[in-house]
Amino acid sequence: MIISVIKEIKPYENRVAATPTTAGELVRRGHTVLVERGAGLGSYFSDAAYEAVGAVIVEKEEAWSRGELIYKVKEIFPEEYQYIDDQKIIFTYIHSNAHLDQTEYLLSSGCTSIAYEDVIAEDGTFPLLSPMSELAGKGGFLAALHFSQSVHGGQGILLNNVCGVESPVVTIIGAGVSGMGAAELAGNLGNRVQILEVNTRAMEAAAKRLPYNVELLYSNRANLEKCLKNSDVIINCILWDKTRKDHLIYREDLKLMKPGALIVDVACDDHGAIETCRSTNHAEPVYTEEGILHYAVDNIPSAFAKTASETLANATIPYAAAIAGKGVRQALKDHAGLRRGLTTYQGKLTLKETADKYGIPFTDPNQLVETF
Repeated sequence: MIISVIKEIKPYENRVAATPTTAGELVRRGHTVLVERGAGLGSYFSDAAYEAVGAVIVEKEEAWSRGELIYKVKEIFPEEYQYIDDQKIIFTYIHSNAHLDQTEYLLSSGCTSIAYEDVIAEDGTFPLLSPMSELAGKGGFLAALHFSQSVHGGQGILLNNVCGVESPVVTIIGAGVSGMGAAELAGNLGNRVQILEVNTRAMEAAAKRLPYNVELLYSNRANLEKCLKNSDVIINCILWDKTRKDHLIYREDLKLMKPGALIVDVACDDHGAIETCRSTNHAEPVYTEEGILHYAVDNIPSAFAKTASETLANATIPYAAAIAGKGVRQALKDHAGLRRGLTTYQGKLTLKETADKYGIPFTDPNQLVETF
């Protein structure tokens, strides 16, 4: 199969779907790997490094036109719609329920699209989302460390245990992959860390991994209010259902917080779990609402592009190799987890969450593969 590694066009997006190492693995399996010129430069992978493993460097038009499997990181942008038709297999983060225009185009094109974020493993986890979630959580804490500095608009607090002064308080909402990433750094730097979680099993697992200065609290309104009042930083690490109209933290709640405190929304759901949050970017990452500094960059892992690209490519290559080696139909038949990530197929919407949100007819991918 001809696999095209595409250069991302989203501003401040420096990741690449395949590293030279993983591109070489695909070449060794007998596939043709086309890499758009400069695709890896943001992650410090040169064109020469790809050529050294047998990949072919091509210009944008050739990468899109010849590629059968389009291997990306970010969603498809309007400037890229022209390259997609019913012969293309799109494999990337799609987030179809957040991008209606993109979803409508994928359907109208007749292409096959598979979303990283919806692929599941046998144990019910999300293997292509987890690596980026960990980096987002850790990066969210590092952003808090940066923007808590007075020279960057914060209170002038060092998020670290310093002899003779009170330890800062960091509250993390959610003990999932991103929450654990944030807690690992915040806890090991000696902060007083509070994690709010509703899943008791997740709490028990977190308690075994994290240091003594991390307190696990059941997430209810009373505990949330206590955390709002005593925290220097609140890091939200839970995704909020986009169909919900309520919030976890309301605008009015910000008045309970310390003046100058910081909210980091790793999930960056606009007006989601945190009513006052809206997505920002690396050029303009923060803003202030009700006297509280907010950081809600929507692609935190891009700040650590080389690490992010390596971990993402390592996670996605077994699935990319299966699609390329077996053909997309057989791969979908053989792998239930990959099938869960199927978003569109020949004009049919196969992701229920998106169908429910927009009222688009849904085709069950499990039933669909029976027709192959």
